Amino acid sequence: MNSGIMPSKKVESFPTLFEDFFKPWREWFDGGWEKVSTIPSVNVSEANNHFKVMVAAPGLKKEDFKINVDGNLISISAEKSSSSEEKDEKYTRKEYSYTHFERTFTLPENVAADQIDARYENGELQLTIPKLVVKQTTTPKKIEVR
Repeated sequence: MNSGIMPSKKVESFPTLFEDFFKPWREWFDGGWEKVSTIPSVNVSEANNHFKVMVAAPGLKKEDFKINVDGNLISISAEKSSSSEEKDEKYTRKEYSYTHFERTFTLPENVAADQIDARYENGELQLTIPKLVVKQTTTPKKIEVR
């Protein structure tokens, strides 16, 4: 049984440090809309008492993120839109952009999902997911079979 955080079936591949920072694709809409969907790089590490999930997501604000836990799934998403307008004597140019991503991971059974801590700093979202504390008996005990 794997005890680590695994991408859910919605995610086709698990990124590594060597993959591109973002993998954008563009889709043009009528009226000049531009949609950019990105899949940010994610690193997952494990320590004795917690997991760390680090998401490379520069250019966002902490208010742009949504993090939801539903059962054993954790979803991390962000959404940002912007627009600009230039006016000249002969023309007006408007540009709109919309960026969105969502990553979903399967949490292992040994985590305290209600104690997840999330921080966004210097373009990196960092989640600390504590492991459940398993109490071990310190004195050996003999168990009789009945």
